[in-house]
Amino acid sequence: MANVLEQPNTSRKDRTDAPREAEGRRRPLSMIRNIGIMAHIDAGKTTTTERMLFYSGRVHKIGEVDYGTATMDWMEQEQERGITIASAATTFFWKEHQVNIIDTPGHVDFTVEVERALRVLDGAIGVFCGVGGVQPQSETVWRQARKYRIPCLAFVNKMDRKGADFDKVVRQIREKLAIAAVPVQLPVGAESDFEGVIDLIRMKMLIFDEASEGARWDTRDIPESLMSSAEEARATLVEAVAERDESVLEAYMEQANVPWETLVSGLRRAVLANSLVPVCCGSSLKNKGIQPLLDAVVDYLPAPVDVASIQGTHPKDETPCERHAGDFEPVSALAFKISTDSYVGKLCFTRVYSGVLRKGMNVFNPRTRKRERIGRIVILHANHREDAEALYSGEIGGLVGMKETSTGDTLCAENQPVLLETIEFPEPVISMAVEPKTQADKESLKSALQALAEEDPTFIITTDDDTGQTLISGMGELHLEIIKDRMFREFKVQANAGKPMVAYREGIESESKGEFLFEREIGGHGQYGHVIVRVAPRTRGAGNGISFDVSPTVIPNEFRSAVKEGLEDALITGVLGNYPLIDVDVTVVGGGCHPVDSTDVAFRTAAVLALREAVKSAGPTLLEPVMDLEVITPDEHLGDVLGDINGRRGQVREIVAQEGSQIIHADVPLAELFGYATAVRSLSRGRASHTMQPKTFEVVPPTMHEAILNR
Repeated sequence: MANVLEQPNTSRKDRTDAPREAEGRRRPLSMIRNIGIMAHIDAGKTTTTERMLFYSGRVHKIGEVDYGTATMDWMEQEQERGITIASAATTFFWKEHQVNIIDTPGHVDFTVEVERALRVLDGAIGVFCGVGGVQPQSETVWRQARKYRIPCLAFVNKMDRKGADFDKVVRQIREKLAIAAVPVQLPVGAESDFEGVIDLIRMKMLIFDEASEGARWDTRDIPESLMSSAEEARATLVEAVAERDESVLEAYMEQANVPWETLVSGLRRAVLANSLVPVCCGSSLKNKGIQPLLDAVVDYLPAPVDVASIQGTHPKDETPCERHAGDFEPVSALAFKISTDSYVGKLCFTRVYSGVLRKGMNVFNPRTRKRERIGRIVILHANHREDAEALYSGEIGGLVGMKETSTGDTLCAENQPVLLETIEFPEPVISMAVEPKTQADKESLKSALQALAEEDPTFIITTDDDTGQTLISGMGELHLEIIKDRMFREFKVQANAGKPMVAYREGIESESKGEFLFEREIGGHGQYGHVIVRVAPRTRGAGNGISFDVSPTVIPNEFRSAVKEGLEDALITGVLGNYPLIDVDVTVVGGGCHPVDSTDVAFRTAAVLALREAVKSAGPTLLEPVMDLEVITPDEHLGDVLGDINGRRGQVREIVAQEGSQIIHADVPLAELFGYATAVRSLSRGRASHTMQPKTFEVVPPTMHEAILNR
């Protein structure tokens, strides 16, 4: 798997030589940090990123999300809504280190942006609200980071807000995320009196100057009133690091007051080994605590040379391959995002793992098995670009002119090809019909939808076989709303859009067999294929499985790929309402062939019809997406909100009290949540907020089957 870290104090695949570096690099490999900012919606990711850009000198004026002036939220839709929709990349320098940073969305509808960003990053900062703590999307993005074993820092933001509680958030991080979180800072003051932080590494107090927008700060001795809690917290920190690092343990055995240099190096090794997560704190909006966070990025998060070599396979024989960080290694890079740019056309966001990509060079794409020429190379800064001659190992940038490259594609040297692990994307849960207003708009609508689908792998375009309508599918109401808005504004398409519809699925309840013998004459040639399949339900969320439990003499190997393709086709179309079948285990258990008349077409057709016969007798059921809903409401509106959730076929899992408000966790069918944002605001007089994310698929009540299938 990508980005898997080696244990500290081990060489990279026993290679003692440092990676060789080409002339022209802006910084050595050891001084590069590829990081992302991830969090629940409204935790302060973009605000934190804006301060980083300002204090590093990348921008000369602080952008504000609330006023639509944030550098990283450059899309019109982002500025109007005050949320991040598309991940944006930029580069800045801090203490001579080059930091390539990606600001990701917090809304669950755009979780694909987080997934593909984390796939190519070496480290990440998880931002948590000092009041809200660990929220649903916080858990989702942290799981995504753990999937790629990315070392992380935690930043508890909004310490100036009423109700902020640093200790409570740290406890939640440990309990809900099941990680070893250890504070490296303590807040000075609370809520409106929040002034700065105590650095537990060097045992100093940092007080930030409001007149200079936090650009200046005073380093002071810790006052007596705070010394006791600071010493206790530092002792906890030292013990946590000593448990995981021998050098710190040896220093600790000699003296309890471990030198800060020893502690920093030991903590770095623990972070790189994914055994500790340092926790910082501050208030991004009030410009406090950002510089120490930047220091932590440089001190603790990995450089490209600190992570293990990237793993892949050879495109032809699928033998394992690896690529080491270094400019003189064979070229390997991953295209992790495609963007349509009004000035340069198709822009391909790329992470270079090894070698150097140069302007004008040809690279090989193992998926298409074609060569492509790099037209231009650009260094990214949100929606601005700077031309560059090359992208070096460990860097992130943009490529222009890559016509056939898609998200997740590998770019490599043709004489030394490698196929890197691609990116997995969740399935859409909601659909909407669109049609051109006039015949003249038909082609422009098609072009716009294709461009948007190329950008976003969770945006799917299909055609309804019965009505001929074009259906667009996405991750939620907001996702489709943004797509529709971009279609009208960016692509100037005149189109009509219907109401959002739920993306239903089908499943089975029992085991069953089905068979079909396809035997006929087509165009003077015989066609023969006989397939027997057994189907059985799998646990929810396990996905589909296809296997063969039949002798090659019954179904020869040369026809098995055709049988498998037929089964896959049948799983996509279902039997009740042409919805995809999910969580079905399909086993080919029998059949037969003809020495002369058997063909791929015959076996493919027989497989499709055999599976349909099996599913029809296996208790087919209609499944609907169920959302994990969290509502935060004032105490006085709890009854109204609960009554509304029950009326939407929701099941309340728990209610948690939190300082004048109640947090409701419930499972609610997506079909009942259209327009919920307006409803919950009305019930609470605008005071409640909510978030939702896909959880699972459940069986639709029998009373609703007929209405759904006949709609």
